[in-house]
Amino acid sequence: MASPSTPTRASSRSGLAALGLLGVTAAWGSTFFLLKDVLERVPVTDFLAVRFALAAAALWLIAPRSVSRLSAAERGHGLALGLVYGAAQLLQTVGLQSTAASVSGFVTGMYVVFTPLLGAVLLRARIGRTVWIAVALATAGLAVLSLQGFSVGTGEALTLLAALLYAGHIVGLGAWSSARSAIGLTVVQLLTITVVCGAGALPGGITLPDRAGDWVALVHMALIAGALALVVQTWAQAHLEATRAAIIMTMEPVWAALFAVLFGGEVLGPRVAAGGGLVLAAMYLVELGPRRPGDQDVAAEVGGVTHVGPV
Repeated sequence: MASPSTPTRASSRSGLAALGLLGVTAAWGSTFFLLKDVLERVPVTDFLAVRFALAAAALWLIAPRSVSRLSAAERGHGLALGLVYGAAQLLQTVGLQSTAASVSGFVTGMYVVFTPLLGAVLLRARIGRTVWIAVALATAGLAVLSLQGFSVGTGEALTLLAALLYAGHIVGLGAWSSARSAIGLTVVQLLTITVVCGAGALPGGITLPDRAGDWVALVHMALIAGALALVVQTWAQAHLEATRAAIIMTMEPVWAALFAVLFGGEVLGPRVAAGGGLVLAAMYLVELGPRRPGDQDVAAEVGGVTHVGPV
């Protein structure tokens, strides 16, 4: 029988995981204004391949035995997650070539809708009404933040497929990650993503940055927004339901807008304030909003342990 303090400890870990994932979105959001000029000089696929290679190498040097401690099943999970994430990166990149960046950001953010849908279909999870309201608020916030006109073409279709794969990665990570395996699972994912992105970059040869500032951006993307962020995300999703994680992750464009205002010289307009407010409202609902007994978020049973949380 669990001790009376068990729910309190679980709640504490869940709160810490939410804060960690919020920090991850801040790291991701910090990259947009840094990369604004870099990707005009370095092809995106080349940049991604080098970024993830550096991230994998750095993390493996820090924890060289982390992969060997994984079971064969865990290595397989890391490989599957890396393939899904790497494919999503490439599809998003190809789609971006014929899609406005703002529209691409919105369509990519549709993973917040796909995550509970995949959880319901694949894991037979029952999604509470509060989560669906939060999903709708987050989607509306992303639309306000990103959209200034919208048309559907090949680029948007590819980006929507990328969003579906990102949702699959979130659901899979929530099902398979554990605090014990977080670093090893991250290394396997990073190595796999490197191979996938490298396959997309090799046909034209890999172009490396030739400016010091570009290398600074690349190292930041690799170590902070890459290796560290994925370790924290992997650990956090061992303690968070997948849909809750997806809604927290919609804070990325809010952080991006804030950093652009603080360091990129952009102006905080009413559209950014309104969109950010809607996303924050969605986060409030999943973190502090009312809960009904029996409501569940995306749940997965792995190795006899069921990861379930109220919404």
